[in-house]
Amino acid sequence: MTGTMVRGGIFAYVSCAGSREIRVLRLDPESGKLAPVQELAVSGRVMPMAVSPDRRFLFAALRSEPYCVASFGIDQRTGELTHLGMAPLPLSALFLSVDASGRWLFTTSIPESKDRRHSVLSVTPIGPHGFVHAPRQVFRAEPKIHSILPDPTNRRVFAASCLADQVFCYDFDAITGRMSQGSVSSVRVLPKAGPRHMAFHPNGLSFYILNETDATLYTFDFDPGSGALTERRIIETAPRDRPLEKLEGADLHLTPDGRFLYASERATSTLSAFALDAMGLPEPIGTFDTERRPRGFNIDPYGRYLLCAGQESHGLSVYAIDRDTGSLNRIGQYPMGEEPNWIEILRLW
Repeated sequence: MTGTMVRGGIFAYVSCAGSREIRVLRLDPESGKLAPVQELAVSGRVMPMAVSPDRRFLFAALRSEPYCVASFGIDQRTGELTHLGMAPLPLSALFLSVDASGRWLFTTSIPESKDRRHSVLSVTPIGPHGFVHAPRQVFRAEPKIHSILPDPTNRRVFAASCLADQVFCYDFDAITGRMSQGSVSSVRVLPKAGPRHMAFHPNGLSFYILNETDATLYTFDFDPGSGALTERRIIETAPRDRPLEKLEGADLHLTPDGRFLYASERATSTLSAFALDAMGLPEPIGTFDTERRPRGFNIDPYGRYLLCAGQESHGLSVYAIDRDTGSLNRIGQYPMGEEPNWIEILRLW
């Protein structure tokens, strides 16, 4: 289904695993309202997505057999997606990311069974026209590596192992597309913290880890020369007035100007907001109720709005971000497909 024709602007892409579709919506930069653009059916349970640096292509992992990654062209005028092709993945993908050159797709995959004693990392070539090929490199790694992220220099790749309680650093050659064991040692968090998602500050000097099991946020100094991480602060993200036996930290994003950081927690269905000082250290702003089980959210390129999807509410909330305080004000709610779980937001011209 295609909505009113648009020309450029800000577009949100929402993967809906249960209904096996990607929804495309246009975000009005003045009002924060969403308008439907496209509902694109896919052949499997679509979950993690990633976008090429030039914003011409979107990649989406299908987490039902046969496991694969689908590539889509992005119409730069309308925001609509055109399916380009499929490439096989070794297992069910938890996370996708693209290197700075736009030539390589990183994937972390795990078995769908309860036996998750290992992960599989892969590096896949991306052709000049957005077609993804078969993986160039595939290797076993630590258990349940939940996310994989290139550093700002594009010379290293970090991988967060939820079960090993470590973040591993690999050297990366952007010419050959190969990862190798790096000279920088892994970083450990507290036992059973469960590293899940990672993010770099826009200045490239601070690094953040959101842990799944205890919903804590770790802040590190990052040395771009050596790749070393130095721990600075550990802070809770879950609301203290709602004690639970099990927490489930999920997603992590910063505003483009690096002033505010947000984290989602699924057990309490909340978003936590933090102000970042000049050194990149977070200070709590507050927690905000959101959609049920907020597995994925994202922030628009201007840092005005936060969009959060509820995996169990099958809906999406839009929040206005207070530019002075970082507080969130919910300004809209929209029905989505079944199990919305991942959001990418792009500015197109």
